[in-house]
Amino acid sequence: MKKLLLISLGCDKNLVDSEKMLGLLCQEGWQIVEDEAEADAIVINTCCFIHDAKEESIETILEMAEYKKTGRLKALVVTGCLAQRYEEEIGREIPEVDAVIGTTGFDKIVEILDGIMEADEKRFVSCCPSIDITTPSMPEKRMTTGGPVAYLKIAEGCGKRCSYCIIPYLRGRYRSFPENDLVEEAERLAEQGAKELILVAQETTLYGVDLYGKKTLPRLLTRLCGVEGIEWIRLLYCYPEEITDDLIATIRQEKKICRYLDIPIQHSEDHILKAMGRRTSRESLVSLIHKLREEIPDITIRTTLIAGFPGETETDHRNMLSFVEEMQFDRLGVFPYSAEEGTPAASMDGQVPEEVRESRRDAIMELQQDISAAKNQDRIGGRMPVLIEGYLYEEDIYIGRTQMDAPGVDGNVFVHSDGELMSGDIVPVTITAASEYDLIGDVDYANESAQ
Repeated sequence: MKKLLLISLGCDKNLVDSEKMLGLLCQEGWQIVEDEAEADAIVINTCCFIHDAKEESIETILEMAEYKKTGRLKALVVTGCLAQRYEEEIGREIPEVDAVIGTTGFDKIVEILDGIMEADEKRFVSCCPSIDITTPSMPEKRMTTGGPVAYLKIAEGCGKRCSYCIIPYLRGRYRSFPENDLVEEAERLAEQGAKELILVAQETTLYGVDLYGKKTLPRLLTRLCGVEGIEWIRLLYCYPEEITDDLIATIRQEKKICRYLDIPIQHSEDHILKAMGRRTSRESLVSLIHKLREEIPDITIRTTLIAGFPGETETDHRNMLSFVEEMQFDRLGVFPYSAEEGTPAASMDGQVPEEVRESRRDAIMELQQDISAAKNQDRIGGRMPVLIEGYLYEEDIYIGRTQMDAPGVDGNVFVHSDGELMSGDIVPVTITAASEYDLIGDVDYANESAQ
């Protein structure tokens, strides 16, 4: 039996593409392995969103290329964003690579791998179709998260064209997946054991505009809430200017939707937002955040910021610190600005030195750490439902998350339990202690209403 290792790098949207490739390959009899030394073929699904991601992708390709020298590895395939962007360079500079597959070509993975495996001599294959393909492919995927969480990508591409972002050049314009297909995929994921469904796209809030002539995310959410077996639905990547009253009402009314919104705002200062190509302002951001907290009092708001964007002054940085202090975000991440070749921002005047960008990032994160610690202290003594995801044998403690925490980016809850718990259980937990980002608690069935 042919054995394959698939390495998925980058974001959760990339992970969905990897899962779809695995679904196609498993249908054709490929056995999935985790040890590169056992693999007849290795597929690396790459990222190049920022410089660090690009470096990680290149280093991984070079590391896996070494296995070509052992004699077992027959096919080395590079897919995803790096393949789309540097198709010719990869073929020229890394001869061990047999094929590159761009961001809209992954449905050809079986055909390409079979061709490489059956070929008598090496021939470099390139498959990078148009990034604006009308109907994105939606093959049945194989979950790789290894637990009760599944990602549902509801759209491909982006039309915003923020001045710092390379994604529209790699993924094309915004294209929504058909609503019925998404509901069917959610049903399949529930059958595979998914309890939490996380909706992702470059921008989830614009869902439906291209297919149905209007934003239909609220309608999609309502339909997904009807999928049996799915208990939590989480929204990521919600652009602030696209959050409607209808969406807010749907989140408030539907019990399965987590009271959690990930809203990447990137900056607080109007002239920087304008230079970024963002379609919002400090005043509108403040208004939206206050409105969300008024309409949904228990909502958790997560955001991301960019420190050291071209033209950012020390005054801008101090103003952003005061904005973070004022807004008291529940969750916040900060990236130092990364100048990506081919983007308008990379050639802007006023580039900020790397050490300044990083120090400004650190200052914002130190402030947020204090905010997060205070918020977590306030949760001691409270009860909340926790989704169990694993067990730490050495500590004899379970690990899980609340609705306030997305996997991989937010905190965890470490749970003591007298009885055995299973991955996927949602149990009521009383919080007994807290650190800056994580909580500790005990299972407490005395208050079943916590679920």
